[in-house]
Amino acid sequence: MSVTPLAPASAAQSTAAFRGRIGRDARSGHYAVPRRYRLHLSPACPDGLRIAVVHGLLGLDDACPVTFLDAIPDCPDGGHTALRPLYEASAHRYKGAAVGPVLSDDWSGRIVSTHAPDITRDLARRFGGDRPALYPCGAESETEAVERLCAQGIERAAQEAGTAGTDPDARAAALDRLLETLASLERWLTGREYLIRDQITAADVELWVTLVQLDTVHRHHLDASAVQWIAAHPALWAYARRLAAHPAFGAHLDLDGIARRHHAHCRGLEAAGSAVQILDWAAHTARTR
Repeated sequence: MSVTPLAPASAAQSTAAFRGRIGRDARSGHYAVPRRYRLHLSPACPDGLRIAVVHGLLGLDDACPVTFLDAIPDCPDGGHTALRPLYEASAHRYKGAAVGPVLSDDWSGRIVSTHAPDITRDLARRFGGDRPALYPCGAESETEAVERLCAQGIERAAQEAGTAGTDPDARAAALDRLLETLASLERWLTGREYLIRDQITAADVELWVTLVQLDTVHRHHLDASAVQWIAAHPALWAYARRLAAHPAFGAHLDLDGIARRHHAHCRGLEAAGSAVQILDWAAHTARTR
């Protein structure tokens, strides 16, 4: 198993990326066997929420059990005590943070992967069977384009727009990028129920989780007028509201956990946008409980 160092985390600790994959047959080492693998994740974490939604859409409760982690890691380095044995069994003298999400192999007691995009793809492709096609044949480039759009045009732009103490022109430019991205999605979703197909795909999971983060985390660092501009995309937020009412989405939306995680990790200043909620997520997910 290869261990590749990632860039230093905010807690000034290095984490490790495990990039094992679930294959088709025994020759792959990790092959698809029901109840061989286990997920360890917190839905309060964006990557954990993505995996939890995909897991729910595929109905994999029996095939791949989930161990849920607390929203706030209990170790000073940002890791989880519960994951420490897995990390130490998987990397000799491992000293980094034991972070989630993790896909582990119950047969060996070791980690298969900590890379969320690989995990979701392997769950869908190796355990999907006759379940929903979250990665439809021929749609890989579209899915990857949505992932890049969410990461750069929404997530990074929102972070830069809400970073206090930076150049005002840079913040304004980041907000412009964010609003341009949302406007393009607004135009695309007008008259459409889903992003790239006539059914839910992994692209919808990606965008929905990103919109959750935008409203529940990033808006707290934007001014009120910026949040009002963000909210002025009715087709986009109606789309987010429809997906929140789906059991596989809404059932995993841990609003309290997201808030606790944000307050525990965030070092930025709260702005007036924190008082301007875009969606009442609790109301829209209540029907899924």
